[in-house]
Amino acid sequence: MEARSLLIVGGGITGLTAALRLSADRNFSVTLVESSDHLGGLAAGFPLCGTSLERTYHHLFLTDTAILDLVTELGLKEKLIWCDSSMGIFRNGKIHPFRTPQDLLRFPPCSLAGRLRTGLAALYLKYQKNWRGLTRQTAHAWMTRACGTSAMESIWTPLLKGKFDRHFDRVSMAWLWARIHIRANSRSGGGGEKLGYFRGGFNVVTAAVEKQLRENGVAIRTGAVVEQFSATERTVVVNGQSVPFDFCVFTGPSPAFARLLPAQESLKPYAVKLQSIDYLGAVCLVFTSDQSLGDIYWVNVNEPGAPFLVFIQHTNLVDKSCYGGKHVYYVGAYLPPDGERYTLSDEALTKLWFGYLPKLFPGFDAARVEEKHIFRFRAAQHIVDTDYEKKIPEYRTPLPGVFLANFSQIFPEDRGTNFAVREGIKIAGLILGDLRR
Repeated sequence: MEARSLLIVGGGITGLTAALRLSADRNFSVTLVESSDHLGGLAAGFPLCGTSLERTYHHLFLTDTAILDLVTELGLKEKLIWCDSSMGIFRNGKIHPFRTPQDLLRFPPCSLAGRLRTGLAALYLKYQKNWRGLTRQTAHAWMTRACGTSAMESIWTPLLKGKFDRHFDRVSMAWLWARIHIRANSRSGGGGEKLGYFRGGFNVVTAAVEKQLRENGVAIRTGAVVEQFSATERTVVVNGQSVPFDFCVFTGPSPAFARLLPAQESLKPYAVKLQSIDYLGAVCLVFTSDQSLGDIYWVNVNEPGAPFLVFIQHTNLVDKSCYGGKHVYYVGAYLPPDGERYTLSDEALTKLWFGYLPKLFPGFDAARVEEKHIFRFRAAQHIVDTDYEKKIPEYRTPLPGVFLANFSQIFPEDRGTNFAVREGIKIAGLILGDLRR
């Protein structure tokens, strides 16, 4: 059989996984195109302190079986380390530990009744496996009934607003179930939460997959911008040139795919469906310092008026010896991509966020910051409202031979490298099935 041409659009984890699976089948001649100058998507690394660090904070859970299987397949298990996680909540001018059920019971910003009800709700969601009945209920309303007003004001509403901005009261409870369910089950032997990370960062996975792809004969093109799909032929314009294919997998956001569709009346309803999914952008500030700011890995910032959602001391998860003895930090926020804060200059954003940090850490000294980097992502978080299941696009698109695979299809789970691997495997299976038929 003559090899079929396969075009993968997008060099994130989903695209890389699909390319890995399909290039192993000699019935395909695979080309992967990526618009940026690097592979890895949201998990892409950049050089920092003599190693590689992700542009956005990443870790694995014990329940992330898809990517853990891939890690084993690539021979990278010795690179994976499991670390004790720690979490806190900044509220009422203080960081409160939030690692154990006992910490919840001692959380003073919330009433005793709210703490008890929150613990019972978390326990229920940990063991509840049927999430279907939660899809049409908002997380805000469900948690208000379950946990009460005090818990909503001090814990849940600030988190929902930080994650989804003005959409906070539209988000499906099924989405929140998935987040709580996964985290509650990522505990080892009844102890604290365990999180996985790679010596050398997630880039070791990306590099290993890229190496295997090249050995499989995959042509990888970075800086390759897809401009338009054809209405009549199995072709797409990339950097001004027409590229033919037998099969194509597009792994970018659904609205981005809608903009590439040909101007054809029959495709308008499909384009409207793709564009019905709203997205928020994300901004991450990464900095290094010789200064340690406490012993907590992850701090949710639940204070009203805070300019960011999360503060992460990465070197409280991974030892600072991996970064030349420097402490590594992330500050992150989800923001409307056309909003004022998202479009602030790097200098103005750094001034705003560094100006707020002394509220969390009175001893924070901006003069001791050494490296700092800011990364922006326009379509980082899709809005999973109570009508979301109706918006989920099919893997097979109306264009012949073209498949869509992105985070919008993994409901009720959220973004994550594990689900990216899972979706890459799934889309590869669909294409293999079509080829065999």
